[in-house]
Amino acid sequence: MANKRTSKRAAKAAERAAKKHPGLVLTVIVILLVAAIAVGVYWYFFIRKPGQQGEPVPENPVIGTLKTGELGIHFLELGNKSTGDSIYIQIGTVDILIDGGSRENSAPVIENYVKQFCTDGTLEYVIVTHGHQDHIAAFAGNSSNQSLFRRFQCETIIDFPLTNSDSATYKRYIAERDAEVAEGAVHYTALECYNETGGAKRTYELAENVSMNFLYNYYYDHKSGEENNYSVCMYIKQGDYNYLFTGDLEKEGEEYLVQYNQLPQCKLYKAGHHGSNTSSSEALLSVIRPECVCICCCAGSPEYSTNSDNTFPTRDVLERLMRYTDKIYVTTLATDVDLAGKKWGYTSFNGNIFVCSDGVEFSVTGSNNSKILKETEWFAKNRA
Repeated sequence: MANKRTSKRAAKAAERAAKKHPGLVLTVIVILLVAAIAVGVYWYFFIRKPGQQGEPVPENPVIGTLKTGELGIHFLELGNKSTGDSIYIQIGTVDILIDGGSRENSAPVIENYVKQFCTDGTLEYVIVTHGHQDHIAAFAGNSSNQSLFRRFQCETIIDFPLTNSDSATYKRYIAERDAEVAEGAVHYTALECYNETGGAKRTYELAENVSMNFLYNYYYDHKSGEENNYSVCMYIKQGDYNYLFTGDLEKEGEEYLVQYNQLPQCKLYKAGHHGSNTSSSEALLSVIRPECVCICCCAGSPEYSTNSDNTFPTRDVLERLMRYTDKIYVTTLATDVDLAGKKWGYTSFNGNIFVCSDGVEFSVTGSNNSKILKETEWFAKNRA
């Protein structure tokens, strides 16, 4: 009873004060509202961590507008915390998609991103490097996520000649690929491209002074115990600039790549196997001498290793890369990492990475930021 009386007295006192000092009350209300808004803004931008507790990472702003004659290469974030590859390339009216990782639910993320630029819904070339889930899942699809082959019309599909895979994801990939072929797509293996058999070409002219060139990988026609070694390898040549893509090729595969091909010095290199210490070997790097490196991974996540030095991108591979360049960019960052429990969230590192070049001018833009890796807080804490 006493509490009710006290509350009534406080209410009456407030009412009398409001009548006596109306301006003061209004001022107090405004101050409280402003303070509440300020606290909310601070929490949203400085405390909240997207990707935690099931919260989706916000969509990144649109980047990637090209001028006539420019080539654009997009290294995509894939909408989940799993590491994987999907790279979209555009030049003129030609659209290329390399790989569709990291999981089946990446398919709508990739579609929504690519269709900002590929407005006719047609991919002139689809390249699938090898049979691991983190490269084929969005092409395989499932009951909840329609395959990328159904989301786009694909004209030419080029994939790996050999595989050890027998997974359900791989089997769905084959079924979806073959269905696309039945609807009119042309299918070649990378070995057919290199050998120029069955109508395939080693070199495809994409635009004036721009070509896509398939390399010989020893494991196109030799068995390996490591699925990654079956990766399709190719480079795009734009004038004097070369951009190299080797999927998840491992050290021994890279050594054969150097042995059997005349590899050019590279303006851009997509780091092999997400920055694993088993790829981007000195044997390869000493020949291609990259000026810029893009790494598709969730940096620092314990997905493949609980040794912090071996989480992607690994300490060893960064030491090797930095002998040649400090212009290294990474798509995604792991948050709230629990190495022992193999738990983590995710947010953007550079975000979707957009490389633009006309063969003379060359630029790299991240949808989240454009910092090189060595200038980031994560590098200072984990790799410096």
